[in-house]
Amino acid sequence: MAPLPQRLDEDRCRRRLELLAALAHAKSVRESAPPQRVRGMRLRELIAVRRRATN
Repeated sequence: MAPLPQRLDEDRCRRRLELLAALAHAKSVRESAPPQRVRGMRLRELIAVRRRATN
């Protein structure tokens, strides 16, 4: 019969959950950054096109 896995104590389990939540938050922030950069690039391109059209 296989031995049962050890259960984590409550404090260690709580710290693990906090760490996982922090990592999930950091990942979501990192994933939302590129669309803002793309939006800024598109805006600069639009401004450049309009400037060329008026010149």
